Amino acid sequence: MSEPVLSVRNLVAGYEPGVPIVRGASIAVGEKEIVVVLGPNGAGKSSFIKAIAGLVPVESGTVELAGRDITSAPAHTMVRLGLAFVPQTENVFPLMSVEDNLKVAGGILKPKDVPARIEEMYATFPDLARHRRIAAGNLSGGQRQMLAVARALIVHPKLLVLDEPSAGLSPKFVSMVFDMLTEIRKSGVTILLVEQNAKAALAIGDRAYVLVEGKDRHEGVASELWNDPVVAELYLGQRPAASARGGAA
Repeated sequence: MSEPVLSVRNLVAGYEPGVPIVRGASIAVGEKEIVVVLGPNGAGKSSFIKAIAGLVPVESGTVELAGRDITSAPAHTMVRLGLAFVPQTENVFPLMSVEDNLKVAGGILKPKDVPARIEEMYATFPDLARHRRIAAGNLSGGQRQMLAVARALIVHPKLLVLDEPSAGLSPKFVSMVFDMLTEIRKSGVTILLVEQNAKAALAIGDRAYVLVEGKDRHEGVASELWNDPVVAELYLGQRPAASARGGAA
């Protein structure tokens, strides 16, 4: 693994003091990697990445981004620090046009730089350019996820963090989202991804961690983990759904 862009050590976090959901999890994400966090329902995956992004209180442990300690950084400062988080839901402004969504996301940039960044996003996501005047709420599910990711990328983050990007999407749009993430990584973006659609995520990932009860219980090369019996056991004795890109899990 290359020098880590993100290093998380022994993280303990939860919504209420003394009631941790994340119980000592550790991961590292190297530059230009896609790292996947997997686990059964209730494993604490989403809480884990929300704690990294400053959205769940951290009781102990450390989070470092490009060598800088961001453990106690407020969520609203994370974008300026280089971490862009795409939540599972409510990740676009539905009544605003595609272009206005991008303008708002570029609000931390110098005003003179925003138009060029928007055009950069349109070049990366041509479908958004074709719908630039359309309200985000009128887009398809896959297009909304595309817009949510573009809103995150417009600031050129060091790390893109996504929570269940395939949730609720049809198989067609699941495939679109994972293809999009593959292309984004090719452009040099580092990605941390939580996903229930395990086989699809492992197909595009470099490495993966399996969380169980808030702890990282297994780690390995993503392409090898699908057939790893330890992973099957950690998924409560069941292998994840057989379809590689067969809809949300």
